[in-house]
Amino acid sequence: MAIGLCTMELFLGEANSLKDKRRVLKSLLEKVKVRFNVSIAEVGQQELWQRATVAFACVSNERAHADSTLSAVIRYLEQMDAQITACQTEIL
Repeated sequence: MAIGLCTMELFLGEANSLKDKRRVLKSLLEKVKVRFNVSIAEVGQQELWQRATVAFACVSNERAHADSTLSAVIRYLEQMDAQITACQTEIL
């Protein structure tokens, strides 16, 4: 069994308030959850209105599959409205 974990910091340029941030982030997280079947949540920087720390995880029977899933999610997020400022992945 392999567990893939990725933690990333995002810059949300279009958010002008905490309410905007919640709207943008909720939409983004839901799209990722549905498309890739991963667990994803905001885990830090909740009080900042243009920054967010997000973590997502997947469980697989092979390390290669977990790694490819994490890579696919990262590529998808790079194409979305959020700018990735830091990213750390690990396979457990």
